[in-house]
Amino acid sequence: MIFIYRIALKIHSVYHTFLNRAGLEAAKYRGMKVGKNFNMPDKIYFGTEPYLIEIGDDVNIAAGVRFVNHGGTTTLLRKLPGYEDARIFGWIKIGNNCTIGINCVITQDVQIGNNCILGANSVLSQSMPDNTVFVGNPAQFLCTIEDYGDIILKNSPEYPRELENDRKKLDEYIKLNLPYKFKKARKIK
Repeated sequence: MIFIYRIALKIHSVYHTFLNRAGLEAAKYRGMKVGKNFNMPDKIYFGTEPYLIEIGDDVNIAAGVRFVNHGGTTTLLRKLPGYEDARIFGWIKIGNNCTIGINCVITQDVQIGNNCILGANSVLSQSMPDNTVFVGNPAQFLCTIEDYGDIILKNSPEYPRELENDRKKLDEYIKLNLPYKFKKARKIK
């Protein structure tokens, strides 16, 4: 029975990979610019104006990210006298070596600099300078990329790095050796 489940999961995976790739290629066909080594392991919504999106080299974008290059609020405004010409359109540009976390929303007129991280579930409505980490709704500056890297290094699990060449062995090692430690609750300021 497990064999049938594995086949079903593989078919499901191949199907979704194909759909994701088709969405990316359609956005590129419509004018979206994408650099080298772009990684999108799951569905991303490039919006109705993908030609207003530029993505640099070595960018990773997680599942559920939405690019919003226009403002739908103008539909209501255009029904009011004097606002018939109200429109919102804008560019979105992502620099090189950036990571966008799962389920983020990036709005129009925003530029993300080089070496940036946008944390999961963030709504970005302002530009991010180079080498920064932003999080939240609305997304705000958290720290520099170097400060974030120092925190990660301090908390990185130790294991033989050569295991990274064999995912099954790495998974087994981590399952058996990763200590049970959890983040403490924090008081809201």
